[in-house]
Amino acid sequence: MSENLKTIRELADELGVSKQAIWQKIKRDASIDLRQFTSTKGNTVYVDVDGQKAIKAMFSNDSSTRYRQPKDDVDDNKKDAVDGQDEVKFLRNLVSEIQSEKKELHKLLDQQQRLALQDKQLLEEYKAEIKHLKALTMAPHDDGEKEVTSDKQPKPKKWWRFGK
Repeated sequence: MSENLKTIRELADELGVSKQAIWQKIKRDASIDLRQFTSTKGNTVYVDVDGQKAIKAMFSNDSSTRYRQPKDDVDDNKKDAVDGQDEVKFLRNLVSEIQSEKKELHKLLDQQQRLALQDKQLLEEYKAEIKHLKALTMAPHDDGEKEVTSDKQPKPKKWWRFGK
């Protein structure tokens, strides 16, 4: 194919519209004879330069196409300034969110440290209480009996019963 020919998709991408929008425009406008400006190879339709101009003219005359992006009447310097202000606002909001998250994390860390300290104190109290209870159970009884603790371990039982 020639370099001057474009497919409907390429033309749609160039105009910022869909392929269906181009086909609908061509079908609605009786002044364009599609066979005059196009050639087909397989299922692909190629539009020549004159057809491209005609289709572009149809879309430039119609400003109500919903697929086209609206043109900005703001010059580039003002647009950059507006974009810069939006970016600054966005960054300020982002910084304030990060600061609030940081404060929340500090609160959570402080709370965690307090809980760890409480756990440590409770553990020390429990250890002291256990020592106190052990001291009470190991103390000699008032009736004069002493606990007998032997260093010998009991003899293991034998599984055979020969010489009892």
